[in-house]
Amino acid sequence: MITGGRAASTSRRSIDLVSLVVALAAPDPMTPPEQGAILRLCHTPLSVAEISAYLRLPVSVITVLLSDLADRGGVQVRGPVPIAVLPDRELLEAVINGLQRL
Repeated sequence: MITGGRAASTSRRSIDLVSLVVALAAPDPMTPPEQGAILRLCHTPLSVAEISAYLRLPVSVITVLLSDLADRGGVQVRGPVPIAVLPDRELLEAVINGLQRL
């Protein structure tokens, strides 16, 4: 069984479709095949949805595998940047206008 019979993550970590995942380690010989595939895929950040599509596994399975990998320090999982943290459109336009005047 890929997830050891678990249907959901046992971690308190919040992992959803748009969470970004990046590998922090390479798979070792003892890494289960599916987790090794995740580590090889995530050398650059990918969303949970992308990992699920590439590996052709359900999101629920990917979430459990990612939770295990994150608990062991194999991957870092980050939520998307909240809209409130993104720069204001008016500020960006002011910066662009200022740069164009240079």
